[in-house]
Amino acid sequence: MKLPVNLSAKLLFLILPAAVLIGCQSTGTKPGESAAIEDKSSAANGATTSAAGDAGAFRGDALDDPAGVLSKRIVYFALDSSEVTQDDRATVSAHARYLTGNPTAAVTLEGHADERGSREYNLALGERRGNAVRQLMLAEGAATKQIQVVSYGEEKPVATGHDEASWHQNRRVEISYTSRK
Repeated sequence: MKLPVNLSAKLLFLILPAAVLIGCQSTGTKPGESAAIEDKSSAANGATTSAAGDAGAFRGDALDDPAGVLSKRIVYFALDSSEVTQDDRATVSAHARYLTGNPTAAVTLEGHADERGSREYNLALGERRGNAVRQLMLAEGAATKQIQVVSYGEEKPVATGHDEASWHQNRRVEISYTSRK
């Protein structure tokens, strides 16, 4: 079926901007900008630069870069475990390096558990999870005074379902920055 010319033009004007926005959204950049990547040598002091050093790249505190490694602030755990997985160790290490390079920065590690188990057990498990993340940060050079641990147990779920996918989301430690430079 052939559309009238004026209808085809209207559809083109509606679809084209949406396609451009979707394309930009998938890369996290505006048209004409390059995506910023973290410069490992400056990660400790919180600075980010782009690979090419172009003016459109993210500048400022690394905590504010939505594409940076520090944007990940949740560490997940296996059932009934407080062991930080190998994948999440990189996240914890990046936050520890940030704390080391920014002595006035501080975090609260919020330990959580899924709904299974007693209230008391889940509070203790959340605390063990928070302390596991804390120990890794301390081993990487963060100062004791920069890290506080609190456990919410099962009291603050992010997923309310009663299935493995929901439980997995609730078995976590959230890294919450309480102060900065």
